[in-house]
Amino acid sequence: MTDIEIANSVQLRPIAEVAQEAGFDEETVEFYGRYKAKIAAGECVPTGKLCLVTAINPTSLGEGKTTVAIGLTDGLRRIGCKVMAALREPSLGPVFGLKGGATGGGWAQVAPMEDINLHFNGDLHAITAANNLLAAMVDNHIFQGNERRIHPGKVLWRRCLDVNDRNLRSIVTGLGEEKNGLTMSSGFDITAASEVMAILCLSENLADLKERLGNITVAYDVDGNPVYARDIHAEGAMAALLKEAVKPNLVQTLEGTPVLIHGGPFANIAHGCNSVIATKTALAHADYVVTEAGFGADLGAEKFVDVKCRSAGLSPSCIVLVATVKALKLAGGADKNALKEENFEALEKGLCNLGKHIENITGIFDVPCVVAINRYATDTGAELETVASFCQDYDVPAVSCDVWAKGGEGAEELAETVRDLMDGCDRKVRYTYPLEASAKEKIEAVVTRVYGGRGVIYTKKAEEDLRRIEKEGCGELPVIIAKTQYSLSDNPALLGRPENFEVTIREVKPRTGAGFLVAVAGNMVLMPGLPKVPAADHIDIDEQGNITGIF
Repeated sequence: MTDIEIANSVQLRPIAEVAQEAGFDEETVEFYGRYKAKIAAGECVPTGKLCLVTAINPTSLGEGKTTVAIGLTDGLRRIGCKVMAALREPSLGPVFGLKGGATGGGWAQVAPMEDINLHFNGDLHAITAANNLLAAMVDNHIFQGNERRIHPGKVLWRRCLDVNDRNLRSIVTGLGEEKNGLTMSSGFDITAASEVMAILCLSENLADLKERLGNITVAYDVDGNPVYARDIHAEGAMAALLKEAVKPNLVQTLEGTPVLIHGGPFANIAHGCNSVIATKTALAHADYVVTEAGFGADLGAEKFVDVKCRSAGLSPSCIVLVATVKALKLAGGADKNALKEENFEALEKGLCNLGKHIENITGIFDVPCVVAINRYATDTGAELETVASFCQDYDVPAVSCDVWAKGGEGAEELAETVRDLMDGCDRKVRYTYPLEASAKEKIEAVVTRVYGGRGVIYTKKAEEDLRRIEKEGCGELPVIIAKTQYSLSDNPALLGRPENFEVTIREVKPRTGAGFLVAVAGNMVLMPGLPKVPAADHIDIDEQGNITGIF
């Protein structure tokens, strides 16, 4: 059966029952139909232990990180743990594009999967509206007399859209008659990469959200001074649009385990973690919480530690590093069409990528690590033993799991290992760099320590951006490097564990509302395009309203 057929074959529990089991008071649960709800939990005191699920550098095959996170959550419940997952919500861009949905797969899914993948409870649309309201208010301020003396050529704030559309990356607005506004250059980013999404996911509450929205740098005036969203009085209306979106969404796994899904920033161009509010809410209602961070550990896990944990005062007690035999062989140079065949030469070459991520987790972040080998039917015992033996050399446990075919039952051994590691961890996570370091020092620390590169090359524009950022007093913000997910470097063709490479930073963007800097590396774009055959080609709906084709 396909993922959607499996999901539709399961009779879900009423969400009221799931909420009651999770310990949510009746007054805090706002129902969105029979199987979805929002939680208005207010301030929470986290008491549970946090497990982060991350992965090796991904391939086009998909390594099943979210699937493992969901299966692990069910596995922990099966061995008697009070557990909840806190995950990101899907963006329509990948759902209709190359990646597909983001609700897991097989028997390790969150449901209702069609609703979660398509619109969900309207959060991303609210973020899109708030973002574009700010863009409209900036343009209107200039049109209506420009009291703040905004330089029309130095407007930083762009539009956003939750669909991949490369034609909107760079646009010109205000064409035609004078009443249409001033002609200016602009463009669209995907909603998941917008600063409003990052703000929603890093805010502690509605008041914090409103303050962060006011702190957004939207433009520079004619004298080169920053202009903020609060200067044009946009933060109140933006926060009003986000009043419901700031509340976490409660759903369930196919086995009925409670899951909070909230926020969806991309990890290759944003910080790649679900919301602080959802994570802390889960930690206040469960003994163990499973969360995930996007793409490989060089992206999602690094940003989870250096941005989210630092901002919210969180600390994971265990990090699960997902790997597959297929991906490791591909990283070692195997033919993509021959991955079902045993190839120990390619497997052993590809293991260096796994090794670097283990070193980062245990050596830099100082967090206990377990490698979860997401097993496929074509994996041989000898291949699995090769991976386990490699991990043993790092003094890290490696556990095979089969959550796609077996759900939580296929993750019980992994769950026991994770529970024991979390129970035995009493130390706090360690960051890659100190906040008092300069912006350049932070970027270089991530490149040299986490990626394993030789150094950083800055374009002329990046140098100018950094000088301005330091002058404005933003140099002590943490950094996010936007780069390809496919390689430890900024070159997607350099697989495995490349050495002696340099990362080129072409620009640095201040995200003063979210509270970080974005250093854009290589050829990264903030609005993806659709592939030659997008997933949307195969999505359909019948006369009864049954959706097919989502994967």
